[in-house]
Parts: sequence; C-alpha cells; structure tokens
Amino acid sequence: MVLALSAVTKSYQSREETVAVLNGVDLCLEAGQSLALTGESGSGKSTLLHLVAGLDTADAGTIVVAGTDITRAPDPVRAALRRGQIGLIFQQFNLIPSLDIAANLAFQARLAGRYDAAWLAELTQALGLQALLSRFPEQLSGGQQQRVAIGRALAVRPRLVLADEPTGNLDEATGDAVMDLMLRLVAQTGAGLLMVTHSPRLAARLDRTVRLSAGRVA
Repeated sequence: MVLALSAVTKSYQSREETVAVLNGVDLCLEAGQSLALTGESGSGKSTLLHLVAGLDTADAGTIVVAGTDITRAPDPVRAALRRGQIGLIFQQFNLIPSLDIAANLAFQARLAGRYDAAWLAELTQALGLQALLSRFPEQLSGGQQQRVAIGRALAVRPRLVLADEPTGNLDEATGDAVMDLMLRLVAQTGAGLLMVTHSPRLAARLDRTVRLSAGRVA
C-alpha cells in the first residue's frame, strides 16, 4: 500500500464562516495501481492532492504515504518525503527557466540524493528528449515541457506519483501522447498513480475511478 487515507477532513476559515472541503474521506492505493480522482469544481480534489503531497495538513483523520504517517509530521519530514518518495506532475509544468532540460530532468533526483545516470538516460530516451537536453524550457512546446515534467518526477523512482490535470494545457492529441508515456513509465517503475482529472475519457484509462462530491467519496 503506497497511500491510505482514513476519515480525512479539511476546512478553511473564511471571513464569515467555516467552509468544509473534505468530510471524512477514505481512500487507498496500492503500488503499481492507478486511480483517477474526479468530481465537480470545488469538490475537494486539489485539496486532497495537496494533503497527500504534504503541502497542507488535514484537520482530522490519517494520511499514510509510502509507510509514513504524514498527518502530524513536521515540515522537514514531509519535505523529505516529497523529494524522495513522491513525484509531482501539475497542469502548469513548473520547470526552472534558468536551467536547461538536462538540469531540469535531474533536479529533483539530485536534490533527493537519488541521481541515477542510467535511469535518467533511459527516461530521456523513452520520453523522446535526447535532442532537447541543451535547450531551455521557453524553447519547448507545451507537450515537450510536460514530458520533461514527467521525467523529472520519475527520475527519483518515486513510490507515489501525484498528477493534477497533467494534460489540461495540451490539445487532445498531444495530451493523449503524454498520457500514454506517463502511464507506461509509471507502470514501469511500479509506483502508484493518483491523478485528478475532469475528463471521463482520461479517467477510464486508469485502473480505478473515485468521484468526490461535497467533500466525500461518492
């Protein structure tokens, strides 16, 4: 099991009221399994992803990622988990503009002390990025930048990959090609994949689908 959520709740305080976003969510994901998280805007999908990534903390319940209970873990523990055990892929590519593609691909792995030149070379070839390594992000198309983001996330051989609308900024054909690569490479690493998507068509490509509604698993 690479991810287990039990009775997770999260609320935010506005000026006038407390807004409940998650209301007792239970969820689990095994290694090598892919899960699509769907639901209307405001249903809590991105909030849940941020909690799992340790970018925010739950009000109640437990979240266990790769064997570590991060529910009340201090910031350094959650940061170390993000560096070495979690691969993050977002709709915005979040590449470092001052680094070339080779350095962007290696960035997280070097930060985590898990740089593996042979694995990175294999990823680079699989993603079709060999001819682009000396370029900078602004010189790449959206699809190429998202392939770099996938490579960067997988370079650490994470136990868990979190993807938030990873093809949302791409046209359908490019998005499908990026999805093909992501699913194949995630399967190759044996990681669990949790992907937020609004697309029933993309969700159907994953092993399971869970729908959030009003902060609960529907």
